[in-house]
Amino acid sequence: MRILMVTAEFAPYAKTGGLADMVRSLSLELCRAGNDVRVLLPFHGFLPERYRRDLRPLPGIFSIHLGEDHWARLHECVEPGGLRIYFLEYEKFFGRDRPYDDGYRAYEDNPRRFALLSRAAIDLADFLDWTPDIFHAHDWMAAPVPVYLETVARSGRLGRSASVLTIHNLAHQGYAPPSILDYAGLPGSLFRPDAMEACGGINFLKGGIYFANKLTAVSPTYAREIQGVEQGFGLQDALRFRSGDLLGILNGIDDNLWNPATDPLIGANYSSGDLRGKEVCKKNFLRARGMARSGKMPLFGVIGRLYGQKGLDVLASALPRIFGSMAGVFALLGAGDPALEDRFRSIGASYPGRIFVHIGYDEALAHEIEAASDFFLMPSRFEPCGLNQLYSLRYGTLPIVRGTGGLRDTVIPYDEATGDGTGFVFDHLDENSLHDVIGWATSTYYDRPKHMKVLIRRAMAMDFSWKKSVERYGDCYRWALEMKRRP
Repeated sequence: MRILMVTAEFAPYAKTGGLADMVRSLSLELCRAGNDVRVLLPFHGFLPERYRRDLRPLPGIFSIHLGEDHWARLHECVEPGGLRIYFLEYEKFFGRDRPYDDGYRAYEDNPRRFALLSRAAIDLADFLDWTPDIFHAHDWMAAPVPVYLETVARSGRLGRSASVLTIHNLAHQGYAPPSILDYAGLPGSLFRPDAMEACGGINFLKGGIYFANKLTAVSPTYAREIQGVEQGFGLQDALRFRSGDLLGILNGIDDNLWNPATDPLIGANYSSGDLRGKEVCKKNFLRARGMARSGKMPLFGVIGRLYGQKGLDVLASALPRIFGSMAGVFALLGAGDPALEDRFRSIGASYPGRIFVHIGYDEALAHEIEAASDFFLMPSRFEPCGLNQLYSLRYGTLPIVRGTGGLRDTVIPYDEATGDGTGFVFDHLDENSLHDVIGWATSTYYDRPKHMKVLIRRAMAMDFSWKKSVERYGDCYRWALEMKRRP
């Protein structure tokens, strides 16, 4: 098939979280399966120079047909395996230091920025003389793509092209004033409850939900959860209406990039058959961070965006009690809410030798923490899929997760009576529950070392590669085409 991925992020060129990793891994696997896969994303101002050198400007000026024509440039790079990536250069919208916000609040022109990206996906076919079978739109930033396909692009060369919309995080939906329809060149008739209208404005994601031929969520449990009030964020009725076309497909991981046996970013390689390298990774990590005296304590890793969704505000509140009642050390890597960043900086200063805090993101450090840690903590309020728990399982780092979304789908709860499981699962997110589950993991580390070894080896044997998920996406694409092309 000819497949166009439309996304705001794509690793390693632009990444704020799991979206970028997922789109890259899926695109590469689909390419390996023999599909003609191409990717469209913004030419962000923060694109590192080392990647800019590999880009080739495409000849000609690219016309984007919104309410009024806009003119842009396209740059291309071709990765090994034939994956083509197109970077949309429009300096006014994308020449910025961050993709969605300035660190404190969302850019006010986000609706216009991503309407332009979505319309560019439609006009790309004429510019390249290449017609996708499938437009695969990712999250609200590309959700207008299915709307364009079923309205202004319904006839012509794209009349037989189908669309799939993947919901990575329903909490972010893309609200805009009604005037965005004129700007985007979309019909005013879309301002209705069963299309794009919501609360007197326009909701990009709602439009995508109603108009995409097929919908996917990034885990089976999340696909069910978002049809309820608690995690539906106001779109549960629309999702229940489209439930027959909604599939939950679990994300996979790139097991070439995340493989402790070959990872060049960790201090020593290891496998489930020989875990001595993992001990070296922990020892080196603690020594380098001035925590060598804590080498016999369990190390808890935390990597993620510092937002309420991740439950790390509860961890910040619980840590003083945890430090006072049990022997364990923590390593945290993340950025996000400035207030929460300051809280963790303060905790790091108050408990030297017990917690290492790095505010920001560092790919090499993320690999170090995964390899060095004994446990990995994800106390999420909701988690569409989650990737770090999958990396942790691969690295023999036992996840401690709240039973929600993809975390419930991927971590088998530890049974203390039998030793079965691959991690620790808890249900209620509050300080007491978090303290208790960390205490449970700590006691297992000290008191049940045989269980620890079995859990680690079982975790590392789990297969979360993309093979099965790519097969399901292939089915989804075929169903979308059948739906679009039926008489």
